[in-house]
Amino acid sequence: MRLPIIQPEDMNERQKEVGARIAGRRGAVRGPFQVWLRSPELCDRVEALGAFVRFESSLPLRLRELSLLMAARHWDAQYSWNAHVDKAVEAGIPAAAVQAIAERREPVFDREEDEAFYRFCHELLEEHFVQEETFRRAEGHFGAQGLVDAVGSLGNFSMLGMCLNAFQVDLQPDRVPPFPDIRGYERVAEEGIGS
Repeated sequence: MRLPIIQPEDMNERQKEVGARIAGRRGAVRGPFQVWLRSPELCDRVEALGAFVRFESSLPLRLRELSLLMAARHWDAQYSWNAHVDKAVEAGIPAAAVQAIAERREPVFDREEDEAFYRFCHELLEEHFVQEETFRRAEGHFGAQGLVDAVGSLGNFSMLGMCLNAFQVDLQPDRVPPFPDIRGYERVAEEGIGS
């Protein structure tokens, strides 16, 4: 990691308070929270938003996890991907679809609503706009609240990916690099990517 981890004895009172709350909710202060704790007010708000989009959003769990994976791949955020890839599959996203996203191929989903959700998120991330037909299709499945929650998820998980990459948060040592075109914190040429 590009910044040293703040040791408990070096934390100010606000950092200790926020860190204790995060550890109580999430088991420990790890990954991006070790960075965000440098700005305890931001950390407090980011953690609250992250907890909402992961645990309380109107979206089904599998789609919360899918939005995380999509943002992680968009930002090449390996730490996020590694932390959630198994959760996404366990929640009901087909493993083959997850692998396709990792390899920047078109995924195939078992449920029509998952395809509609993927298309909505994909267009927003990659094109920065959502076509009318795509919007209405997703709205038909998830309603206005679901689409607002989807955008909130993508925004939160995009911020997460940027944090992880900018500060080069240590990757999990027990995981294989998930993306064929990324090693460490660098893009590498790989034959056959996207083909």
